[in-house]
Amino acid sequence: MRSLVLLLVAAPLLAQSPAMKPIVLHADRVLDGKGHVIAGGTVTVTGDKISKVDKAATGAATYDLKGLTLLPGMIDAHSHLTWYFNRQGRYHTNGDGDTPIQSMLSTAGNAYATLMAGFTTIQSPGSPEDKDLREWIALGQIPGPRVITSLNPLSNNRLGPDSLRAIVRRRKAEGADVIKIFASASIRDGGAQTMTDEQLQAICSEAKAQGLRTMVHAHSSESIKASVLAGCDQIEHGVFANDETLKLMADHHVYFDPQVCLVFRNYLDNRAKYDGIGNYNEAGFAAMEKALPLASAMFTRAIHTPGLKVIFGTDAVAGAHGRNAEELVCRVQASGQSPIDAITSATSLGAEALRMGDQIGSIAPGMQADMIAVQGDPTKDITALRRVMFVMKGGKVYKNEK
Repeated sequence: MRSLVLLLVAAPLLAQSPAMKPIVLHADRVLDGKGHVIAGGTVTVTGDKISKVDKAATGAATYDLKGLTLLPGMIDAHSHLTWYFNRQGRYHTNGDGDTPIQSMLSTAGNAYATLMAGFTTIQSPGSPEDKDLREWIALGQIPGPRVITSLNPLSNNRLGPDSLRAIVRRRKAEGADVIKIFASASIRDGGAQTMTDEQLQAICSEAKAQGLRTMVHAHSSESIKASVLAGCDQIEHGVFANDETLKLMADHHVYFDPQVCLVFRNYLDNRAKYDGIGNYNEAGFAAMEKALPLASAMFTRAIHTPGLKVIFGTDAVAGAHGRNAEELVCRVQASGQSPIDAITSATSLGAEALRMGDQIGSIAPGMQADMIAVQGDPTKDITALRRVMFVMKGGKVYKNEK
C-alpha cells in the first residue's frame, strides 16, 4: 500500500507538463487513427494540443521514437476501474473490510495501470466513485485516463416510466456524462430482456431530451431490438445478437460494443477470486465458458455487417486492468478483424461514439495531444499493442521507456 501511495504522489511530478516551446516527436510510422499510415512522420505538440503533423522527419526531435509506431491514445468504451481484488485475494464487495480510502487507492491503481497500457480515455458504465476519480485525474492530482462515466446505472425494472425519467434527470444533475441501462440479464443468468419496451423508451427519450447519450447492457436479440427501437445510442455485449439485430443497429446508426474474449477469460482465469459471490457460481462460469465461441462468431458477423459501427470496449473488471489491449489482439487473431480496423475502433471511431471526435481519437492539428508509441508495427502484428513504450496525454508525458 505504501508503494502505491508513493507512486500516486510522485507520478504527476514525474509527468512532463505542457511546455511553452513545442515538443517534437519522430517515429518510424504514425497511424492517424482514421486508417492512414505516415511513414517516418513527425508530430509537433504545443501545450496540450497537436499543432502540426509532417509526412517526414523534420527538425530536432524532443523524443526520438525510432523503431516505434506512434498512434492516438486508445479509448476503452467500457471499463470498470472501481473493481479490484482485495487483500484476501477476492473480488471486493461491500462489507469485506476494505475502507472507502483503501477502495479508492485500488481504483487509482487501476487507473494508472490502464494509462500505462496506452488507454488515455475510458468510459465507465457505473459507479458513484467515478465522479471524484474523473475530477482528480482531470486536475492532474493522480495519473490516469480521461474518465467518462454514467455514475450509477439504471437497472430497476419495477419502476414506471415517469420514475425512470426522473432518475435520468437526477443523473444529469449529479454529473453523469452518459446513461447506462440494463436491458437484459447477465450472461451468467441467460441474458434475457429484463426491461420492457416502454421503460426503455422512457429512459432513452429522456436522456436524449437532456442531451445525454445512452449505453445499454443487452445480450439477447430481443433486448437489443427493443433498445434500438427505443432510440438508445450504444449497445453493449450482444452475445446472442442475430443477423437481423446486427442489421437493425446498422440501419439506426447505433454503435455496437461487443466483447470477444478478455472479460470471459479474465473471469475464468480468476475463478477462485470470484467464485461464490452473487451469480459467480458453477452455472455462471459454465455460461461464460459457452459464451466464448458464441461471442467470437457473433463478432465476426458484426464486422461484416454493412454500415455497422463496431467500437472497442473491454468490460474490464478486477484482474483485467492494464491488459485491455488483449481484447484487440483477440478480435484480430480469433475473429478475423483487420489490425487497422481494430485500431480505428479503439481510436477515432470510439471518439465518435463518445461525441468527442473533434477532440480525441486521431492525430491531426488541433486535437488533444493524446498519443502512445508501441514497439513494432501493429498494422502487421497486432500484438505490438502489448508493448507500449511511450504515453502522452494532454501534452504530458507519463511514460517513456525508449
